[in-house]
Amino acid sequence: MIRQVVAEAILRDLRDPRIKLVTVTRVDVSGDLSHARVYVIGHDEAAQDQAVVGLASAAGFLRSRVAKALATRIVPDLTFVVDRGVEHAARIDEILAGLRRGKEEA
Repeated sequence: MIRQVVAEAILRDLRDPRIKLVTVTRVDVSGDLSHARVYVIGHDEAAQDQAVVGLASAAGFLRSRVAKALATRIVPDLTFVVDRGVEHAARIDEILAGLRRGKEEA
């Protein structure tokens, strides 16, 4: 629910130019619901870093949107980080492709 609310607010309500072409990939919430880590990706490295800075400045606004959508007493503090999972998966694919090519040559 948090991912959806934050993604919609980024798309519709935020006008910060640093937050262009950003996708919310996932949200990890602590067990006591006091903290939520929001993972985002952008179209390039520099844009991702700038987007995280822009999102951090809008965290209070986004938290208020989450508070309206959740039916819980506690609303988590939002922390934004770049999701390196996609890069990591691409690197693993490269390694596996190289292994396959080496196996075919042998």
